[in-house]
Amino acid sequence: MKRGDVTYRRRNPLRSRPAVSLAGLLAVAALVSGCGIRTTSVPVDAGAAPSRVPCRLSASDVATRSPDRVSAEVYLVCASQLVTVDRPMPADAVGAEPVEVARALLNEVQQAPSAGERRAGFTTAVPAGLRVDPSRSGDPAGTLRLSSQPEDLSAEALAQLVCTYAESESLVRDGSVVLGGPGDYPPRGYLCTSQTKSRPGDLATPDALRLD
Repeated sequence: MKRGDVTYRRRNPLRSRPAVSLAGLLAVAALVSGCGIRTTSVPVDAGAAPSRVPCRLSASDVATRSPDRVSAEVYLVCASQLVTVDRPMPADAVGAEPVEVARALLNEVQQAPSAGERRAGFTTAVPAGLRVDPSRSGDPAGTLRLSSQPEDLSAEALAQLVCTYAESESLVRDGSVVLGGPGDYPPRGYLCTSQTKSRPGDLATPDALRLD
């Protein structure tokens, strides 16, 4: 459009948008840089959120031991690991026959956790109906026969039982706990290792050793 000798041109609004967009991006980048945040196009894995489960009893939740009871360590499940807790057992269980010791420990590890243990995150996977019986003729020395085949228990339950029994010298043979079931399958020896304690659910039969 002309007015006299001066030529006027209409501004194309579409031509100014890239400059505005670029200016906006530069401003955002400056703000990010000023806040000390490093931009990245690669997703960052911050890892799993830290567990808030303490897996430790408070002083007020620790049971007072009576004179006719002794303290025994049993393994419970907490934060997907095996962690020991002290449970009171009858004093006459000390020095008793191995099968009696095994029964007393089984009774403790299959009991539902107390209110304090639950608050700390403890659970148990050992079924309440499980029983333990003496060995049979021809079994290796130290064998304990369970009312269920060991391999039929959950990995956590078997790991709990093996590690709890491994704390008692009278129930260990050559470093392993020898368990059988009600059937005719031969007993097997089981080891309680640091891997068993840290990841009990990963192993169907934790570090099982077949006995000769």
